[in-house]
Amino acid sequence: MKQLMPFNNITDAISNLDNGGRFYDVFSKSNDGEISKAELGKLAGVFNDKQKMILFLDLSMSNFDTTAKSKIISSLSQDLQQIYNKHKADILLPSEASIKGQLANNTIVTGIPKLIDSRTDFNGFIIFPLMAGKVMTMMIIPIIEKYDVYKIRDNESSKSFLIAHDKEMKRLPEKMMKVAGVLKELKDNKEEEKSSKMYLEAMYFMDVII
Repeated sequence: MKQLMPFNNITDAISNLDNGGRFYDVFSKSNDGEISKAELGKLAGVFNDKQKMILFLDLSMSNFDTTAKSKIISSLSQDLQQIYNKHKADILLPSEASIKGQLANNTIVTGIPKLIDSRTDFNGFIIFPLMAGKVMTMMIIPIIEKYDVYKIRDNESSKSFLIAHDKEMKRLPEKMMKVAGVLKELKDNKEEEKSSKMYLEAMYFMDVII
């Protein structure tokens, strides 16, 4: 998960987004008044992951009001606006995520993450893709084999929600932050046919100044 610094003013935002793309993106021009998929991908540090690009954009616009956000969205190319409308993030409280959240949707929650320390404190399984030669197989593994798992709670409720953060990354500080990711299935056990729970696979976060 990567930490983001949100845009602070609309001029800097559009200047950074309308960047011409990578050197081989010959059809993207900087400062032409239109933000292309290649330009957003360059700033987000991704290539073909459209959903992650939009998640980056939504979190980066967190400090803007509706008018400023609308100005940026209207500057997106037509195809990128369609992608944005498809993958626009749901903004939820942690206490709302298990009820209002939709599987596979971009989602942003705000709260204080608290690390779950061990297997004895938490048990859950995820579906994880694994390449065996040229064949993709789906494995069911304990979530804590791949991720550090945190409970994140808001000030409105005692209910918490689970976020999963790559074990290879630095652990998250226990302070107020916005966490952006994609909602995924969480199984109570390997035999469970239909997952009864969800977790947020975290991709970006930003500090929240209280």
